[in-house]
Amino acid sequence: MQEKIQEKTQDKETSNKENAYDDQDTGINADENLSGTSYLNDEIAEGNVIEKLSQELQDQKDKYLRLVAEFDNYKKRNARERLELIQTAGKEVIGSLLDVLDDCDRAEKQLQQSGDTQLREGVQLVFNKLRSVLYSKGLKPMESLKTDFDVEKHEAITEIPAPSENLKGKVIDEVQKGYYLNNKIIRFARVVVGK
Repeated sequence: MQEKIQEKTQDKETSNKENAYDDQDTGINADENLSGTSYLNDEIAEGNVIEKLSQELQDQKDKYLRLVAEFDNYKKRNARERLELIQTAGKEVIGSLLDVLDDCDRAEKQLQQSGDTQLREGVQLVFNKLRSVLYSKGLKPMESLKTDFDVEKHEAITEIPAPSENLKGKVIDEVQKGYYLNNKIIRFARVVVGK
C-alpha cells in the first residue's frame, strides 16, 4: 500500500513537473509572442498617436494664423474707419456753412462794385479768414467753369446754346459752387451747360 501511495505521489510529482514544464513553455512562448509582437503594436500605436498629435498641432497652428490675420484685418479696418470719421467729422457743420460761404461770394461781388475801399478790404479779410479756416479743415472748391460736363460732379440746371463750338458739352456758367471735403464730394456744382 505504501508502494501504491509512493507511486501515486511520484505520478503526481511527475505530472506536476510536466504541467509546470508545459506552463513554462507556454509562458515563454506567450512572453515571446507578447514581447515579440508588442513592440510592433507599440510602434503602430505610437505612429498613430504621433500622426494624430501632428495633425492637431497643424490645426492649432492654422487656427492661430487665422486668428492673427483676422485681428490684423480688424486693426486695419478700425484705423481706416477712425480716419474716415475724423476726416468727415465736421461734414454736417461744414455743409451748413457752405450757404454762408455762398453769401460771402455774392457779397464780395457786390463790394467789388462799391467805391469804399476800406470797407471792401475789411470785409474781404473776414471772408478770406472764413475760407482759410474751412479750407484747412479739408474743404476744397470744385473747378467747373469751361470743363467738360461730368454727371458725377455736376448738376445741370439748364442747357443754353454754346457761344462757341469748343464750349459744346462744357460748363458755361456756375450757379452754385460744388465742394469737396477731403476729396469726397459734399455738394454738387449747379451749372449751365452749353449745347
